[in-house]
Amino acid sequence: MILIIAEKPTLGRNIAAGIGEFEKRDGYLESENCIITWAFGHLFSLADIENYNPLPEGERGWTMKNIPCFPQKFEYRLKAGKDNKVDYGVEKQFKIIETLCNRPDVDLIVNAGDADREGEIIVRTCIEKALRSPKPQKRLWLPDQTPQTVKKAFDEMKDDGEYDSLANEGYARTYMDWLYGVNLTRYATLRTGTLLRVGRVIVPIVKAIYDRDMAIKNFVPEKYYSIASKEKTGGETVELLSKLKFSGKEYDKAQAACARYNAETAVVSGVKRKKDTLQPGKLYSLSKLQNVLGKKYKMSMAESLEIVQKLYEQGYLTYPRTNSEYLATAEKGKVRSILESCKKLGYPVEFKDKKSIFDDSKIESHSAITPTYKIPDKSRLSEREMQVYSIVFRRFIAVFCAEECLAEKVEIIIDVGKLEQFTLKGITILQKGWMKYDDSTQKDKLLPDLKKGDTVNINFAPVEKETTPPKHYTIETLNNYLKNPFREEKAAIDDSVGADDAEEYRAMFEGIELGTEATRTGIIDNARKSGYIQLKKDVYTILPDGIYFIEAISRLDISMDKFKTSEMGKALKKVYRNEISVEDSTRLAIEEIKRCFERVEKPIEEDTDTGFFGEVIGKCPICQKDVKRGKYSYGCMGYKDGCRFGIGAYICQRAVSVSNARLLLETGRSSKIKGFTSQKGTKFDAYLKIEDGKCVFDFNDAR
Repeated sequence: MILIIAEKPTLGRNIAAGIGEFEKRDGYLESENCIITWAFGHLFSLADIENYNPLPEGERGWTMKNIPCFPQKFEYRLKAGKDNKVDYGVEKQFKIIETLCNRPDVDLIVNAGDADREGEIIVRTCIEKALRSPKPQKRLWLPDQTPQTVKKAFDEMKDDGEYDSLANEGYARTYMDWLYGVNLTRYATLRTGTLLRVGRVIVPIVKAIYDRDMAIKNFVPEKYYSIASKEKTGGETVELLSKLKFSGKEYDKAQAACARYNAETAVVSGVKRKKDTLQPGKLYSLSKLQNVLGKKYKMSMAESLEIVQKLYEQGYLTYPRTNSEYLATAEKGKVRSILESCKKLGYPVEFKDKKSIFDDSKIESHSAITPTYKIPDKSRLSEREMQVYSIVFRRFIAVFCAEECLAEKVEIIIDVGKLEQFTLKGITILQKGWMKYDDSTQKDKLLPDLKKGDTVNINFAPVEKETTPPKHYTIETLNNYLKNPFREEKAAIDDSVGADDAEEYRAMFEGIELGTEATRTGIIDNARKSGYIQLKKDVYTILPDGIYFIEAISRLDISMDKFKTSEMGKALKKVYRNEISVEDSTRLAIEEIKRCFERVEKPIEEDTDTGFFGEVIGKCPICQKDVKRGKYSYGCMGYKDGCRFGIGAYICQRAVSVSNARLLLETGRSSKIKGFTSQKGTKFDAYLKIEDGKCVFDFNDAR
């Protein structure tokens, strides 16, 4: 017997539909020579800290006594719920898998996890935990879940050992995220008294939105002048906008420039007309598809992924979590069969064997998202499902459309003396072709009917403008940032170093992403559910809890910026390429986490260590009750009796350290604290003192 273990029940049923007739059993399906069972996604999760570093008897909850925790060997346990008890359904299904794996008549086990690193280790872990003695294992790799693809993949299964690199990357990612998540989340929470979900990827995502929103909040618009002419020539308006810019105090200079330009003659020095064939957009990767759906339908990334996943499980779309916009050359036969289905529906498509469509070098593990030959009945899909399917289907039709999109491009060059050359560009769509099926931002842009040698009327004048703040992140722009977080750094390199050096430096940032197509959506959704960010329509903004989150971990010197996160991402790719081991990658994470736990001793005037939430730091000078470290202050525990004494833990953008707060309570005056910032942004140093039962500034150096 062959035992196939699918990642989910839906996948198990789809596999059965592709390879034969099965009878239903309790938790599995069975035929003459094959058994199909399934997990429910993750049946196992990594054991918690207490399994490696038990607390002293009688103690409960999170404590610094058992962190940081760096297991010698990571252990998987059956997944438990919030009450820390294993769910009955999870336990029952694993026992079914365990029984089937060890059945004497089962002589081959097939890993049918989703076709990614996560799916690989989900089923591998089940098999490792269930199997009592070794048996041959193979891998069922499914780019889509249509019966045709299932049958073909079943006939061409490879040994599961050929996917060891993928599994190693999956384990490395899981271990690394566990190390960061459990250690730093507990550490930050114990220090602040607020649950802070510190993770390898969630931090730079929230920080990107925080940084952008702070830039918008602190933006001060500046007035400037450009110069422009908008005059009619031959009855048609010709608009010329100069590249020159002048500050708000340089109006006279702008006027003088206009006078110089207006003293010249503007002449058409060239007119180019070119018939051109416009190319459709590329097939969709997950992030590009989510960008379009977010912009057009205000669909969150979580919603769009959920729908694409469902359409994949129903056999209508290919595997969704892909970062490629290309197809594999081995898929040409499959594409031909899909095109035949499209032709029967009346679409003018033809097979095109082009490098811009089929390119193995542009595919890591999965091809672009496309429809399958299985066309859905519109009545069986919801409105949102139809929107998602239609976007993918129409792009596929556009890419393989037999009708070309023809246009005439026009370029008019106008010289204003020798001062500046202006280029006007226009386009006229002559034949829509693929544009009839796929949305395009390309619209007709008509230019005045000018010929070479024509004189153009001009009247340049200063135009007052204001600098504008950066825009909030949208689904599209955040996705683009996460795909290419070092775009600005690459641009800066181009501007600052020579051509030979620039190529070497740019290579350092190539292919670096924050998160992956498979993980980003879930992490952004976790940030939303944690109350750090919000999504309205398709715009992300930071929330008060998100501001506290970023500023708190910054004060704790937890450095999980895009540079650190991308280093870890590069390490995972090295594991996949067998350049480093799983242990090497986790060692990198451990060294970084150790650094976060190191309490660096600083001179008291520079100290920013605010201690731990709930820590007693001294006695109240008013009522003599304990003063404890709270979320925002060192507060008196006599507040229930009406005492309102407190010392701000953060004053004028400066952390007041435990050592200074203790000194203040003991002597009535802190040491001189360096680095306060006034509301106007001015830096200053000062003492703190207790006066009339309140904590106030003291600028007197003499006692």
